[in-house]
Amino acid sequence: MPYADLHVHTTRSDGTLEFEDVPDAARRAGVSVVALTDHDRLQPLSDPVVERDGVTIVHGIELRVEPPEGDRVDLLGYGVTPTAALERTVEDVQRNRKERGRTIVDCVEDRLGIDLEVDVEPGFGRPHVARAIADHPESGYDYQDAFDQLIGFGEPCYVPQEVPSFERGRRVLSEACTVVSLAHPLRYRDPARALELTSDLDAVERHYAYDRDVDCEPIERAIDRNGLLVTGGSDAHDDRLGLAGLSEAAYRRLEL
Repeated sequence: MPYADLHVHTTRSDGTLEFEDVPDAARRAGVSVVALTDHDRLQPLSDPVVERDGVTIVHGIELRVEPPEGDRVDLLGYGVTPTAALERTVEDVQRNRKERGRTIVDCVEDRLGIDLEVDVEPGFGRPHVARAIADHPESGYDYQDAFDQLIGFGEPCYVPQEVPSFERGRRVLSEACTVVSLAHPLRYRDPARALELTSDLDAVERHYAYDRDVDCEPIERAIDRNGLLVTGGSDAHDDRLGLAGLSEAAYRRLEL
């Protein structure tokens, strides 16, 4: 069981775990440290790292960015001390998230002839829409069907998200965070191109709960080439923490 799970989402973005329930979920999983990395959202924490009911909580964030070439990637910031620049960036992204969310919801409701009964609030994303669709059995779609046939890339109700450039995202995170890491590099269509970006970052997410067997050798080469720190986490969107993460020694090396 990992000592630290550094990739966890709550209801502040597209997770189902309540912020207040994080310590209980961590203890059940045998995890001592949890980084809250909600999409494009800052946490209601007074310091970059705090203690809650015997569990260490790291203020983190996951920010999607647009590189000059290739697919969009996700950056993980750890040990956040919010700056004005980061707050502005988050506000810009959240404004677009809400506009995008309303457009997707309207499209789905018109197409299926149902009322999804969802509130489009900060942190809203497509998983909220998919869950709402699945909650209506009369729609004929389950959660995965919603993505595969309605709201996934290229599907009739898909709406692209506006995201900051890689350079802007990297800069604002570097100014506000102790460590900036490339998230789940082997999930991208071109992992090699994504890993090239780590030359401008502090770390890479070496340990991750992929849903398939993966070859981590490209990550190891990037770590050696760029002198990277290692991060890791489960990318939990529910209360099942600790599916991937770091040992205590690896966590201590981050010096959060």
